[in-house]
Amino acid sequence: MTATTPTEPRATARRGGPDTGERERVSAFWSLSRAMLLGMKRDRAALFFILLFPLVFLVFFGTVTQSSGSPHAKVAQVGAVKLFDSIQGDERAGLDKVLTITKTDDEAATLEKVRKGDYDALIKQGPDGKLELRYTAADQVRAGALQGILNSVVQSANQAATGQKPAFVLDAQQVEDKSLKPIQFLTPGLLGWAVATGAVFGAALTLVNWRKSKVLRRLRLAPINAGTVISSRVLVSLLTAFLQTAVFLVVATSFFGLKLTGNWWLVIPLVACATLAFMSIGLLAGSVAKTEEAANGISQIIVLPMSFLSGSFFPLDGAPGWLKGVSQVMPLHYLVESAQSVLTRGGGVMDALPTMGGLLLFAAVLTGISWKLFRWED
Repeated sequence: MTATTPTEPRATARRGGPDTGERERVSAFWSLSRAMLLGMKRDRAALFFILLFPLVFLVFFGTVTQSSGSPHAKVAQVGAVKLFDSIQGDERAGLDKVLTITKTDDEAATLEKVRKGDYDALIKQGPDGKLELRYTAADQVRAGALQGILNSVVQSANQAATGQKPAFVLDAQQVEDKSLKPIQFLTPGLLGWAVATGAVFGAALTLVNWRKSKVLRRLRLAPINAGTVISSRVLVSLLTAFLQTAVFLVVATSFFGLKLTGNWWLVIPLVACATLAFMSIGLLAGSVAKTEEAANGISQIIVLPMSFLSGSFFPLDGAPGWLKGVSQVMPLHYLVESAQSVLTRGGGVMDALPTMGGLLLFAAVLTGISWKLFRWED
């Protein structure tokens, strides 16, 4: 009788079963994530610049009572307004320097645009010459300047009717709740800047530091692929971004009177998508940089201009057209705009969904490029 050799069972035992490789990858993913979190925890400087430094800006701007908006305002004129329509010549030219007046007939739709910030104010003429002004308090300096301009125009028109009943009366009311404060408009911008800074610098500096210290080389010899390394960095970046968001909202609501709208929770998936987009920028910077100094420099060159040109610190309503065009190609511009809509302007899913899709597409493209440029070692 010929003895049979249990070759296949032994081979299966040596391979450890079909699920062993998957378990090893999952274990490596959690180990890398834990190592990154512990490394960030030990790095006091990183913790300060990622979590506390952006919070310093929130506290600073939150305590400032005056904003830095431009006095030029965009006004929607609903129907015929005799006061405006009768101004001609030099007076009209002077008015056009401080007001951009757009004529419309849909009052309800225009009022909603004022609430969302597309217009600074709506004006229409009611009975008995009463001018009804409905303005947004998004920029208190602009709102105050707008009321001053219109009061001046009304007074000038009434001077010709001295001794008679005033021809025009201005009724000015803001469209938002009177209790709203500037923090409503500062928080989304500063939060966007904080998320962008943490994701870009975290990814870039980690990648370069691990390559320089030969950690990536040792990982390459282990049964770990580049996807595991990047996915663990994604998890850490998301946790950091959610912590930043929680800290910002708690501080702004508890100490500065921030009032959240009903759909404020949409900022969570919005921040998640934005984190992936900004992290892809950091991965690209970390892939091409050879030293931590170079990675830091590349990240600064990207993040700082993007922060100022995307409306994180101040509105760009009065900026030249070409500068607004540059702003609109930056992912931070869309994060700030959508975060402001869902946090403080009552925006819904459709105000955030297109932005989330665009941010994910941006992240996919840059991550693909980073994947091609990824190096385990110099």
